[in-house]
Amino acid sequence: MSHESPCISVCVMSPETGLCLGCGRTISEISDWAVLTPEERAAIMVTLVQRMTDADMKVPPALVRWLEVCC
Repeated sequence: MSHESPCISVCVMSPETGLCLGCGRTISEISDWAVLTPEERAAIMVTLVQRMTDADMKVPPALVRWLEVCC
C-alpha cells in the first residue's frame, strides 16, 4: 500500500531538534506514517516547513517542491 510521504530520502534525525533533516517529521511520525489517516498525514504535512524554520533547520528544496505538488 502506498502512503503519500514527504520523505526525500535524507533520513537523518537531528539530535538537537528530534526532527528529520530531510522531511522535518519526528521519529514517531515517521514510524506511524503508514497507519495515520489521510487527514492526520495532511495535518502534519502543513506544519513541516514552519517547524523546520522554527528550529533553524535548512528546509530542503526537494521537500518544498514535493509539498507544492502533493498539497
